Amino acid sequence: MNSRIESALKDIPANIASYLSTIINADDFDATISEQQFNELLKLSGLEDNELRVALLPIAAAFSYAPISEFYVGSIVRGLSGRLYFGANMELTGAQLGQTVHAEQAGISHAWMKGEKGVKDITVNYSPCGHCRQFMNELTTAGEMDVQLPQRDSMSLQQYLPESFGPKDLDIDARLMGDNQQEYSTEGCEPLLAKAIDALNMSHSPYTNNFSGVALELDDGSIYAGAYAENAAFNPSLPPLQVALVQIMVAGKSFDKIRSAALAELSSGKISHLACTQSTLDVINPDIPVSYIAL
Repeated sequence: MNSRIESALKDIPANIASYLSTIINADDFDATISEQQFNELLKLSGLEDNELRVALLPIAAAFSYAPISEFYVGSIVRGLSGRLYFGANMELTGAQLGQTVHAEQAGISHAWMKGEKGVKDITVNYSPCGHCRQFMNELTTAGEMDVQLPQRDSMSLQQYLPESFGPKDLDIDARLMGDNQQEYSTEGCEPLLAKAIDALNMSHSPYTNNFSGVALELDDGSIYAGAYAENAAFNPSLPPLQVALVQIMVAGKSFDKIRSAALAELSSGKISHLACTQSTLDVINPDIPVSYIAL
């Protein structure tokens, strides 16, 4: 357990701190809370659903990696399954600020990479910026999901983004987190590239058709993958490398443990992630080898 999570536990209501600590200290803790565990926390705390989610925000924010701003933001995303996923903002010293991942993006991509098909609600420390509101408007559940802030009534995403622009304005039916599975084969590929292709097959890229994925291997042999999350407004799109880095962050691992990377994308796409992937990895460690395939 990192020291910031230990500190955050001290701010958790005493009547749930012990049970929550048991969840977090478990060997299989993966920065999520099951629906059953959340219901038990509700019983122990006596809090309302939204109050408990807000009370858990310090735990989410403790995952933040923000060496530039030192401004730690947490998010809690509830998937359609009822499971809660922690997310936090992520910054990379030496990279341009466009490589930053916001807490809302992190929580949603965490849920997505673990198989969720939509978001019921998201709880966050601070009001979502316009960038994040637009990012969330790409989701399968953009028309129904709610946003919860501390000391505020819950509001729908559409209340935060009135007269919104989204996929429908570009005659696109596909949505982020939807059933948009590609079917590119991993046969004959080295294991890390195969994981990147698996992520490519999950990716959402209806505007440039550059379905793409990244896989990162750490010193301990663990592999974390990320799929590209494209957006109708283009700029809020989340590159596959950043999605993979989020998975490392919420796993409590360090970026300096990355020993190799792989990027898979389509040769027919209108853009490429190769240059940005290489340059962003360079600020982490210029010696990280990158395997690449354009299908």
